[in-house]
Amino acid sequence: MTIDESCANGSCRCGQVTFQSRSKPVMTSACHCVGCQKMSGSAFSLSTLFPAEAFFITRGSPVIGGMHGSTRHYFCPHCLSWLFTRPGESDAFVGVRSSLLDQPQRYAPFMETWVREKLPCASTGARVSYDAFPDPQDYPVLMAEFAATVAVAEN
Repeated sequence: MTIDESCANGSCRCGQVTFQSRSKPVMTSACHCVGCQKMSGSAFSLSTLFPAEAFFITRGSPVIGGMHGSTRHYFCPHCLSWLFTRPGESDAFVGVRSSLLDQPQRYAPFMETWVREKLPCASTGARVSYDAFPDPQDYPVLMAEFAATVAVAEN
């Protein structure tokens, strides 16, 4: 994994919504939950987690869609691409769909979640796997491991 820039740009499929993170990511992941399978139309969703204060919409106005609970999923109002998620349990981070970033190959998943709902054909290459989500107290250690992995890859 090589993430050697502190700025990441991305867009929806039609380009009407663009965004930028002015920070390195704190985590990359694949989620195998049935909800993500249905929302992504795929075997899993890919996310890159950025600090919320460093994430900016640079063009367009995303709309909230998906399930309307405490977790908010944002979409392009024109092409309906699922752009990013603001987790209900923390406003500190934004989970951007990795495949919408300009260089998605740089954001391979470090962690995979909800593997108990994983489709048999799905393979991500993630280093860490969880049956559901990790315990909240595990995230600081996971983020440190992710940062160390990225730092090694950059050298």
